[in-house]
Amino acid sequence: MNKAELVEAIANETGLSKSKSGEVVNTIVKTISESLAKGEKVSLTGFGTWSTNTRPERKGRNPKTGEEITIASKTVAKFKPGNELTKTVN
Repeated sequence: MNKAELVEAIANETGLSKSKSGEVVNTIVKTISESLAKGEKVSLTGFGTWSTNTRPERKGRNPKTGEEITIASKTVAKFKPGNELTKTVN
């Protein structure tokens, strides 16, 4: 399912217009993204939890030349599914 299909499914389920449903989806994504950027955790009980994790700097190799390189540290988003989501999927 892509974003357009999600918007259509929300519109069909709620009776909202597709444009209103699109605004809802965009707002949810924006709010979760902004919270993660602030270092906050976002939890939807039963569905799952989004959080951030910092990957430390590490050594790697350039696959083309074999030269050792340093891979910079960075912050990544992660998602842990909740129990209800896990049960539904299985």
